[in-house]
Amino acid sequence: MATDKLITKLVDSYGNWFQDESYLKVGKMTKDLYPYTLLFEPIQINKITVKNRIVMAPMGNISMSDETGRPNNQMIQYFVERAKGGVGLITTGLVPISQGIDPTVIEPDKLSYFPRIDRSRSIFAGWRDLAAGVHNYGAKLFIQLTPGLGRVGNPQCLLTLKKLPRSASWNPNFYIPQIPCAPLSNRKLKKIIKNAGQAAADSKVANIDGVYLHGHEGYLLDQLTNPAFNRRKIGRYSDWQAFGLDMVREIRKRVGPDYPIMYRIDLSLALNETYGEKMNNKSLRKFKNGRTVDMTLDYMKNLVKEGVDIFDVDLGCYDNWWLPHPPAGMPPGCFLEVSKVVKEYFKKNKILSNAGKEVPVVAVGKLGYPDLAEKALKDGKCDMVMLGRPLLADPYWPNKVYKGEIEDIIPCIGCQEGCINEFIEGGHPQCAVNPRTSFEYQMPLDPPKAEKVKRIGVVGAGPAGVVASTMLARRGHNVTLIEKTDQIGGKLIPGGTPKIKFDIKNYRDYLERQVYKAVELENFEYLPNTEVTLSWLKKRNFDAIVFAMGAKEIVPNFENMDKANVVEATDILQNPSLIGESKSVVIIGGGVVGCETAYWLKYEYGLDVTVVEMDKYFMNHVCTANRGHLIHYMERENVKLLNCTKVVGFEENGVRVIQNVSDTVPDPYLTWHPILPENVENPLAPKIEIEEEEKVIKADLFVMAIGNRPRNQMFFDAQKEKIAPEIYNIGDSLESGKVLEATRAANALARAL
Repeated sequence: MATDKLITKLVDSYGNWFQDESYLKVGKMTKDLYPYTLLFEPIQINKITVKNRIVMAPMGNISMSDETGRPNNQMIQYFVERAKGGVGLITTGLVPISQGIDPTVIEPDKLSYFPRIDRSRSIFAGWRDLAAGVHNYGAKLFIQLTPGLGRVGNPQCLLTLKKLPRSASWNPNFYIPQIPCAPLSNRKLKKIIKNAGQAAADSKVANIDGVYLHGHEGYLLDQLTNPAFNRRKIGRYSDWQAFGLDMVREIRKRVGPDYPIMYRIDLSLALNETYGEKMNNKSLRKFKNGRTVDMTLDYMKNLVKEGVDIFDVDLGCYDNWWLPHPPAGMPPGCFLEVSKVVKEYFKKNKILSNAGKEVPVVAVGKLGYPDLAEKALKDGKCDMVMLGRPLLADPYWPNKVYKGEIEDIIPCIGCQEGCINEFIEGGHPQCAVNPRTSFEYQMPLDPPKAEKVKRIGVVGAGPAGVVASTMLARRGHNVTLIEKTDQIGGKLIPGGTPKIKFDIKNYRDYLERQVYKAVELENFEYLPNTEVTLSWLKKRNFDAIVFAMGAKEIVPNFENMDKANVVEATDILQNPSLIGESKSVVIIGGGVVGCETAYWLKYEYGLDVTVVEMDKYFMNHVCTANRGHLIHYMERENVKLLNCTKVVGFEENGVRVIQNVSDTVPDPYLTWHPILPENVENPLAPKIEIEEEEKVIKADLFVMAIGNRPRNQMFFDAQKEKIAPEIYNIGDSLESGKVLEATRAANALARAL
C-alpha cells in the first residue's frame, strides 16, 4: 500500500497543527502586509487578463437554478454580488454534462437541482445574463463542467429511476456502500467527452470566459483518472489518463487555441495516508492503489500538452471529506505545500502552456486571512489564491482588502452549516455569518431607512443580539443593546476557547468591533454588566423589545451526582482552572460541544478522555467534514467514544452507564461515509440489536455537554404583561441552534422592524 512522504506528513499534522503557535498567528485578520501589492497584480491566463490574483472557488449552486437547469435571478445575483465585491475570477459550481448517462445528476421527470448548459436554447439566456452581470464589474467567469458524480452521487436514483449509480469500475456508493456503482461503457464515456466539447463551445458563445474541469474530490472525472477507482482491464479507458486527456483534446478542438481551460485536481486522494490498515474495510479496500504524487504530476504535464492553461490543486476526496472541505479545525493555508510542489515541478521541467506561458497554479484551503494570502504569493507557493467560504461570508473581501479595511471583513467561521450542510439537508448554499448569501436578489446590501423611528431594546449580546441591534441602528432606530456580562459573543465565548476554533475567535472580535463602532453613533447605546428585569424594561418605555438571551445548559439531576466532580462544558471552557489536577475525564454528551471539548482536553491538556453518547451517532446533523475531522483525530489520540450508552447515575469518582455492546452498534470512528439525512432510509442498513451491559467508568472529572435549553421565560413573561407594544424572541432563546439560525432571524427581524 503506497504512501507519499509529503502527504503523510501533512495528514499527520492536521490533528495537532495548533501546537505550533506560529500557525495560529497566520489565522488572524491582520493587515501587517498592507498594501497588498501581489494580491492585486493582474495575471494572464491564455489570452485573457484577470485583474487580480483572487479566484472565487466553485461551490455547488444546488437548487439555485430553475428545475430545467437555467440559471435564475437568485443564482445570477449571487455571482454578481461577488463581482461587485472585487474578485478577479469567478468559477461557478459544478454543471453536469452527463444527463442521460449518470443517473445521479437527474431528478425524476428529467428535472435537475444542478444548473445545466445542455438542455435547450432557453438555458443559454440565463448564462448570458450571468456572464454580462459579472463582466459589468470587471470580473471574469469560468464555468465548472463535471462529467458526473459517479459513486459520490445520490444513490436514490436506484429507487426513483430504477438505475444503479455509475462509475469507472464496480465501486461502492459513498453514501450507501451496500449499493454498487456499475462501470460505464466506452461508448457512454465517449458520449460524455463529446458533451464536454459541446458544453465548452456553448459556454464560449454564452460569453463565459473559460471552462473549468472538475477533476478532484472523487467525482466521476477523478474516478476515471485515478487507478484507485479506475480498475478497468481492457479498452481505451483502462489507461487511467486517457479519459481526461481525451476530454481536454475535444474541448480544445471545439473552442480553439485561445479559450482558457482550467482543471481542478487532487495531488493525492490521501486515503492510504489517512486510514492506514483501515483501508482493508469493505468500503475502502478497492481504493488502495490511487495516484501517487509523481503520477499526478506526470498526468498534469500531459494535460498541459493537450491544452490545460491553469490548475488548482488540493488533497483528498469524499472518503476523507475534511481534506477537500477543510473545516474550522484545519490549519490556515492547509494546502500551500501542495500548490508549492506543483509550481516547483512546472518550473523545474520548464512546462509551458500551448499559449507559451507559464501555467498558473492556484492555491486553495483556508486562505481567507489577507496577510497569509499575500505571503503565499510572495513566497512563490502559488500564482493565485482561491477563496470559497470567505466570499460567502463577505463578498466584499477583495475590495476591503484593497482598501485595508480588514477589521470590517466578516470572517468565515468554518462551520459549513450554511454552505454545505444546508444543501445536503435539502436546501441551497447559504452562510452562517452572512444572511444575504443566496438572497442578494431580494435583499439589498444596505437595508432601507426606517419609515418610523422606534426606541428598541435588544437583550443579549450574542450573535443574534449584535446582528439585530447594529442593523436596527443602521436603519435609524434608537437602539439599546443590553448584556448581563462584560463580554460580547454569548456562546461564542466558550465556543472559541479551543485553539482549533480560532475562526470563532475572529468572528467574535468582528462582532465586538461592530458594537463599538455602533456606540459612536448617537442612536446606539450599549449597556454591559446589566441584568434586566421586567420592571427595568418597562421603565425604559421601549416601542419594541428583542429578546436574544441565548440558552442555558441542560443538566439532568442524576442519582448521586454530588459524589463526583461534575462541571458544565460551558463553565470549564470559560474557566479552564476547573480542570485542576485531573488526569482523566468523562464527557457526557457526544454532540458538537461535547466532542470539541473532548478534543480540547485531549490535545491541549493531555487528559485521558472518554465521551458517552446515547445516540448511535456522534455529532449527528453536523457537517460531514467537521464531524469527520474531529472523530478521526480523536481516534488517533485514543479518545474513547462510547455510542448507544446511557448514563443512569454516579458514584464516588465514577459514572454508571448502560451500554449496548452488540456488534451491530455502528462503529463510532467510521468517517469514510456520512450519516444519511433522516428522511433518507437505507433499507440495506443492518438492524441494531440490543445487548446491554451496566458498567462504571472511573474518572477525576465529569463534563456535562448534553445540550441547551432556550432562556425564554422572560420573553413569555414580558409578552404576558405587555411591557412593550412589540416583543420578539430570536436566536437560542427561541430555539437552541446554530449561528446560522441566529443571524438569519436577527437579520430578517431587523430589516422588518
